[in-house]
Amino acid sequence: MTAILVIKHGALGDLVQAFGPFAAIRAHHAGARIDLLTTPPFAALMARAPWFDRVLTDDRPPWWNLPAQAALARRLARGGYGRVYDLQTSARSSRLLRGMRLFGTYPEWSGIARGASHPHANPGRDAMHTQDRQREQLASAGVTSFPAPDLAWLDGDVSRFALPGRIALVIPGAAPHRPAKRWPARHYGALAARLAGIGLTPVILGTAAEAPLADAIRTGCPEARDLTGQTTIGDIAALARRAALAIGNDTGPMHLIAALGTPSVVLFSAASDPALCAPRGREVRILRVPDLRDLPPARVIAAAAALDAPAARPA
Repeated sequence: MTAILVIKHGALGDLVQAFGPFAAIRAHHAGARIDLLTTPPFAALMARAPWFDRVLTDDRPPWWNLPAQAALARRLARGGYGRVYDLQTSARSSRLLRGMRLFGTYPEWSGIARGASHPHANPGRDAMHTQDRQREQLASAGVTSFPAPDLAWLDGDVSRFALPGRIALVIPGAAPHRPAKRWPARHYGALAARLAGIGLTPVILGTAAEAPLADAIRTGCPEARDLTGQTTIGDIAALARRAALAIGNDTGPMHLIAALGTPSVVLFSAASDPALCAPRGREVRILRVPDLRDLPPARVIAAAAALDAPAARPA
C-alpha cells in the first residue's frame, strides 16, 4: 500500500476527538505515507502532529461549484492512495469516493460512502459518541489497536504572560452562531471570584472577539487575567498542563484541555448533547441543563470542588 489518506475537517473540537484515531492509523500503517485532508485554518497545526507526512487542504467549495469539486477529486486521485479513512463521514466527503473513481482511482475506503470497501454499517452510528463511533469504524477496517495519542508536540512558550504558580482556566466563549452554548458571563464572574478566593488565579481564554466576555468576568473578579486573543493552540496546551483545573462551555479549547488531562468541568445546554460529543480526559465532569442561564454558579463551583485536583483546594 503506497499511501494512506485521512479525511477530517475542523473545528478544533472535531480534530481533538480524532487524535486517538489518527494515532491508531499511524500505528497500523507504520511504514506508509499518510496524508491528512483538512481545512486551511488547521493545516499549520496538524503539520506539527506526528501522525502525518503531508497535510492537504480542502476549501470546501459549495456543492454547485463543480469545477472546484472536480479539481479536488482529481488532486486526490493523483495521490496514489491505496486506502482512504474518511473520518468526516459527511455526504460531501463521501462524494469524494465517486469523484476519485471518475478519475480512474479505486482506493479502499473506510467510511459511509456507497461502494466503500470497508463500510461502517452500524445503523446506530449516529447515536454513538464521536470517539466510540470512529473507533468502531476503524475496527471495521482492521484497525484494532488504539495507543494513547502522544500530545507532546502540542506546546507553547507561555512565559511571556508571567502568570502566578496556581491558575485555573476559564473558557466563557463558544461558536458565535450558537449563543445557547454560553453560560452567562456574570456567572463566570462569580465563579472566578470563588476561584480567586481559594488562591487560584482565573485565566480567561478565548478569541479576540470574546474580549467583552472577559471584561464582564473581570468586573466580578478583578484578579482574573484576560488572555483573550493572545494565545495560540500550543499556548492553550501549555497552559492546560500548568492549570489546576478548567471550567468552560462546550467548545474546542475545552476538548483540547480535557484531552491533555486537566481536571475539567464542561457546561452543556440543550444546544448540544454530551452523549454524542462530550470532551473526554482523565477527569471530566459534565453539567447539562436545558438553558445555561438557569445554571447557578454554586452548582458549577460544587462540581469543580469535586474534581480530583488537589491544587484546586485552598492553599
